[in-house]
Parts: sequence; C-alpha cells; structure tokens
Amino acid sequence: MSSAWLLPEHIADVLPAEARRIEELRRSLLDVARGYGFELVMPPLLEHLESLLSGTGHELDLKTFKLVDQLSGRTLGVRADTTPQVARIDAHLLNRVGVTRLCYCGPVLHTRPDGLHATREPLQLGAEIYGHAGLEADLEVLELALDSLKAAGVGDVVLDLGDARIVRGVMASVPLAGARLAELVAALSSKDASALDELSRGLPEATRGALKRLLSLYGGDDVLTAARQQLPPDPQIAAALDDLAWLRSHLQRAYPGLKVGFDLSDLTGYAYYSGARFAVYDTRSSDALLRGGRYDEVGAVFGRKRPAVGFSLDLKALSGSAPAWPLRAAVRAPWGEQAELRSAVRRLREQGETVVCILPGHEHEGDEFACDRELVADNGQWVVRAL
Repeated sequence: MSSAWLLPEHIADVLPAEARRIEELRRSLLDVARGYGFELVMPPLLEHLESLLSGTGHELDLKTFKLVDQLSGRTLGVRADTTPQVARIDAHLLNRVGVTRLCYCGPVLHTRPDGLHATREPLQLGAEIYGHAGLEADLEVLELALDSLKAAGVGDVVLDLGDARIVRGVMASVPLAGARLAELVAALSSKDASALDELSRGLPEATRGALKRLLSLYGGDDVLTAARQQLPPDPQIAAALDDLAWLRSHLQRAYPGLKVGFDLSDLTGYAYYSGARFAVYDTRSSDALLRGGRYDEVGAVFGRKRPAVGFSLDLKALSGSAPAWPLRAAVRAPWGEQAELRSAVRRLREQGETVVCILPGHEHEGDEFACDRELVADNGQWVVRAL
C-alpha cells in the first residue's frame, strides 16, 4: 500500500519559494502582453473531448486525459494545450471581424511528460494574434516572446527559425499520409539520416535528395542561401525562405545582440503549423524556453478559418531557467491585542507593505520574506525602524 502523501509520477507540489517565483513571473509576463494590447482570457480546464481535439491531430489526443461527465454521460477531456480553446473563443464567443489579440495563463495536464525531468502539469502561458495574415503579426508575436523572456531576466538566448512550408514544398509531388509521414517527420527533426533513408525509399530520387539535404540545412545566415541553391524551385519553399529572411532582418534591427539560427529540418509540431515556426533557447540548455509560429488552420474546425500566430511557454520550466529574484522586503511586527498596534499593522498593509506578524512563541523562527524593518513602540507610538 502506497503512502497517502505520495503524488503520481511527474506531478509535484510547488513549495513557497518556487510558487512565489512562478507567480511573480506570471504577473510580469501578463503585464508585458497587456503592454502590447493583448486581452486576457480564461478558458475552462475541462471541455467536451471533440472540442478540445478538433483539428489538433493524433499527438494531442495521446496527451489528453479523458473522463466521463457524470451529468451528461459525454466524454470530457482535461486540456493538454490551451490554443484550441482560444481559437474557439475567437471563432464563436468573440466573433470579431478584425484583429484580436488574446493571452492566457493556466495549468494544462499531459498523460505523459515531454522529457525525463518534465512535469505532467505545466503552467502554460501564451499569446495569440487572430485575423492578420501578414508577417507583421509574426514579428509582433516574436517581439512579445523575446520581451517576455527579457522581463523574466533571461537575456542570453538563441532564436531558432524554421517554416513548415519547406518540407511541404519538398513533398508536394509525393504527398504521404498517416504513420509513414509521421515517422519521416520525426526522422527529419531528430536528424536521423539512416531512418530517413529507409523511410524515403520508393520516393522520387529528387525528393529523396532534397530530404537528405534538409538534414544539413541548419546554422546561421548562410543556411537561407544554401537552401535557395539546394532545394527544389517550389513557390512554397521560396515564399518560406523570403519570410524567414524578412523576420531575421527586422528582429536583428530591433535586438542587435540577438543570436538567430535556422533549422529547416526541425519539424516540431509539423501537423500544427502552417508557416514560420520558432523556438527560443537559453544558451545554457538544449530545451526550448518557448515555442510558437503560424497556425492558420486552427480555427477551421470551429467554422472560422482565421489567420493565427502565437507562442506558449511553461512558467514552471521558465522559473527554473530565470535568475532568482530578490525576496520581497517586509516589515516584522510583534503580535499583540493593543488597538494602536493592530491599527498600525493595518495601515502599513493598506499602503502596500508586507507585514509579518510574529505569533506568540515563534519569535526566533525564520520566514520566507526578507524582513529589513520592524514595527516597534517608541514613546507610545508604533514606528517602523530598519533592522
């Protein structure tokens, strides 16, 4: 019999110090999004399964916990990603004609962790623009993503750019579907040359050659030049390379020290993205801090195929990469029943101060707050003095 206090694998309590860091990040990043004009939405944790999984593909289905609604008897899902819900809100509840900027922050639940040390309960924060098909929206989302990481204190990052249209252009004449396509995409993303060679057997030689060349098309600015020379002259590929060059140019002007790289075979979320996609990495880690891109098909299943671009991140993971923030300064106060003391404590709290009252018998215990001042009695009055 297991202990009652044990939690499921890859599920963990968040203790005070870490919870404080995560909450400060949440407030800071949502404020950055508001500064760009994004409106906050709060979708429900549970929805009918068909709504959660509409148009999202097999991968999200495998990630989603399912249960039966005791009221209706229908199958519900616990969201594993918030973007389909935000697309539903844009399509049906807001139903605006023009541009809509929406942001969100809330827990999602995964049936399996994304990595060895990953949580199955990420705290997902994201931002999305609906209604504009131009690169201006892609650029705004990228700038918001970079400014969000800057607000979190993560400055030394690498931006990785790619585009889902490149592989679609390579495969245009030989469309594959189902498991074989998924395996081929996985081989490209993991740069597994032997698996790619095996999976591409039977395809035209020109297609096989282009797929093989994709494996080496990663690195700096020269990647785009090499891609123009080595990949087929397909309109989708040309448009994707032009868009990537435009985004790189504008971002490097806005962020002169930004390291920008390209990985044209990284197809993470291939079935999801319809255009440019990106990931941002801390230079000290191989795990992406956030991912995003253009996904114009996301609202089609809700009856409104609107242009859409956005990004999301896990605040719990970001908290582990962000530098520690200083403890909040606080006032240490004695506990007492005197009306003057209790009134002084209330006034300080109304002024925005954190006041930690030391309960009787606990005068020598430490606390989570950095008490740099104390409330003391001085000639019949309660005053704040530095410690």
